[in-house]
Amino acid sequence: MSLNRDAFVAVFFLLLCAVMFAASLELPPAMFGQMSPALWPRIIIVPLALLSALLLFQSQRAPQKTEKVTVSDWLQHNKNPFICFALFFLFLITMPYAGMLLGGLAYVFLTLCVLGGWKPRQLALHAAIAAFFVIGMWAIFTQMLGVLLPEGEILRVY
Repeated sequence: MSLNRDAFVAVFFLLLCAVMFAASLELPPAMFGQMSPALWPRIIIVPLALLSALLLFQSQRAPQKTEKVTVSDWLQHNKNPFICFALFFLFLITMPYAGMLLGGLAYVFLTLCVLGGWKPRQLALHAAIAAFFVIGMWAIFTQMLGVLLPEGEILRVY
């Protein structure tokens, strides 16, 4: 078994899944015929464990790369994930002021623009996608499921 970066990541996630699955066994049983509180975590944990096992399998089959990568090359190659994480943290920081609806619209729109481009036609498409999905998910959670999402200081919706 060769130990490359993918193998380490796969083993880490397999161990994490095992710990989380064991922790899900400690959740209290459902009351009054409801779904078990462990159901949704396990729905996430099981596919994550399967994908981690697949990554471990593939990491052992793939040929090893031995090229040197500089820090600046690595940063340039991973620029988009860093920008997306920065946008997400900005979304979290501004949530008390912008709320889930406005903050979500801005976050999804800006993330789509960073990843998809800034041309006028793309901006219109990104705005439509952000509006459809964020307003749709907000409506499902607030109107159908009765979940109170953060409304922020700018727009009071409740």
